[in-house]
Amino acid sequence: MLSITLPDGSVREVAPGTTPADIAAAIGPGLAKAAIAARVDGELRDITRPLDHDAKLALVTSRDEKDALELARHDFAHVLAEAVQNLFPGTQITFGPATDDGFYYDFAPPPEHGPFTEEELPAIEAEMRAIIARDEPLIREVWSRADLIARWKTQGETFKAEWAAELPEGEELTVYKAGNRPDAWLDMCRGPHLASTGKLDPQAFKLTRVSGAYWRGDQNNAMLSRIYGTGWLNKKQLDAHMVMLEEAAKRDHRKIGQEMDLFHLQAEAHGSVFWHPKGYMIWRELESYMRRRLDAAGYEEVKTPQVMDARQWEKSGHWGKYRENMFVIPDEVPNIEDEGPLVSDDAQWMALKPMNCPAHILIFRQGIKSYRDLPIRMAEFGCCHRNEPHGALHGIMRVRQFTQDDAHIFVRADQLVDEVAAFIDLLDTVYKDLGFDKYAIKLALRPDKRFGSEEMWDWSEQSLRDAVAATGRNTEEFGWEELPGEGAFYAPKLEFHLTDAIGRTWQVGTIQTDTVLPERLDASYVGDDGERHRPIMLHRAILGSFERFIGILIEHHAGRFPLWLAPTQVVVATIVSDADDYAHQVAAELRAAGLRVETDLRNEKINYKVREHSLAKVPNLLVVGKREADEGTVALRQLGSDRQQVLTLAAVVEQLQRAAMPPDLAVAAEAEAQA
Repeated sequence: MLSITLPDGSVREVAPGTTPADIAAAIGPGLAKAAIAARVDGELRDITRPLDHDAKLALVTSRDEKDALELARHDFAHVLAEAVQNLFPGTQITFGPATDDGFYYDFAPPPEHGPFTEEELPAIEAEMRAIIARDEPLIREVWSRADLIARWKTQGETFKAEWAAELPEGEELTVYKAGNRPDAWLDMCRGPHLASTGKLDPQAFKLTRVSGAYWRGDQNNAMLSRIYGTGWLNKKQLDAHMVMLEEAAKRDHRKIGQEMDLFHLQAEAHGSVFWHPKGYMIWRELESYMRRRLDAAGYEEVKTPQVMDARQWEKSGHWGKYRENMFVIPDEVPNIEDEGPLVSDDAQWMALKPMNCPAHILIFRQGIKSYRDLPIRMAEFGCCHRNEPHGALHGIMRVRQFTQDDAHIFVRADQLVDEVAAFIDLLDTVYKDLGFDKYAIKLALRPDKRFGSEEMWDWSEQSLRDAVAATGRNTEEFGWEELPGEGAFYAPKLEFHLTDAIGRTWQVGTIQTDTVLPERLDASYVGDDGERHRPIMLHRAILGSFERFIGILIEHHAGRFPLWLAPTQVVVATIVSDADDYAHQVAAELRAAGLRVETDLRNEKINYKVREHSLAKVPNLLVVGKREADEGTVALRQLGSDRQQVLTLAAVVEQLQRAAMPPDLAVAAEAEAQA
């Protein structure tokens, strides 16, 4: 008999081969109906998979939303693949994972058909619903490698056969069949799955788009058709998500960036942003704000080279772990003749920096450091380059050239918890200043491939836990969660996930404890015992990158930036040409007060001007005519309001100057006034 321990501590003795579904039924009919999967010793499994050893068992229901959504989305992907092969015989299947909001599957359509199109999605959806209605059981089977490869080759599934042949020897190869018929559709999959297709809500999914994707992500391989869908537990969740997608489309930073003339991208500089004056004004204001915050927090700003010798990247470990994402440069004069190769075989190699940390250690190593000098907080708005695949680029959210709000803090072991806690407090106020009141904190733990000892990882992970606890943020309110296997190869890290105005989350800030890089690059300080010691290096960022964070800000605020960040803060618009001189006077006084002002003296009706500047998301419109010129007043119209205020010029200058003050300066001004 097997001893199965339930979450309440009770133990049930069951025969080998008993399933979690059997145990749920023995507990009660309500649980038997609600249970959709099980966690066996922490591993998510099919509810019908037999138990074969003593174990801890937790039954999973739809209330365990994270697990339930992952199961449903995985099932939707399998149903999609079956539907496509039913409708388009000869289609080869490849992979189909769950995603953060749904699923996708990659297909190789028959050559005579060509790539799938979005016009075919309604028919595929209908076939998926028919499969769900048939309520076919999803049956897990273990196959031998030879039998599985033979099956795929017999069916003409060359991609699956290739993948099965490359799986590690000794790994259990499992398939899932849709139904128990001899000709049942099957796919190679680790699982787990729901008990049957009928457990899915047929109204809780929608296919959204089709794109191209290379087999195994390699542009040298075959091009496949990728069909995306979004999947949920019920129609209510789907409807809410579709509304969010509609709102997200309206807020797309690429669309708003073009409308507001902030930036553009073009093929001549793949993955690099051309910032226009208005967009770069946002950048400058954000950078100035961050620089003031870092200065106040005791950081020292540095600037490091863009290009370093490949041998330095070998020492740091990046050349071996990260080279495929680096731009490399030959350290020699290129051949300028028409004949012969551009670069010789003898060229030494350099690389554009993908990150700033090795250069910061080289600065740290200049001169002797004492334990009294620590912590040293070294900040850089460092421009980095990473060789992202063209297909992965996305507006200014994912680019090849980007600027990090980067910093590295060199600390002693006894200083680490306090420094991390201070960073979290700083990050909290920055996010609130930028309009983000909600964020979650995640602890990414050691990955399978890593540098360093187990003792180092134990200590580093616990130190980060202790730092979050010291700030009181290791709570459900802050979404505290630990993520096994998701740390960097050299250190665990805290991740900070912002929630924007329409409920999307963005991973932006991070702080990582690193004992590996100081060792590899020979960083040391002299301790109070007169001996050399290794500092601990904290890698940290609050915004992540300026490009991506500005994209997030655009979408969060839908282009309606807080006044201090708005590229144009005020437009002075005339009703009649007789007020042109007064409009210039108003604009001059506003500029003298530090505001960013434009004038609109065009011979157009004022309603047209109001509408145009509203669409351009200008926060404040000052309307002046002959009457305002005679009385020294202005009519203030604020974006999003139908009302207007008539104020004296002096009053409006004072009001807007105060409202346009960056939040950190506003706090300082208020404190000074109260003092």
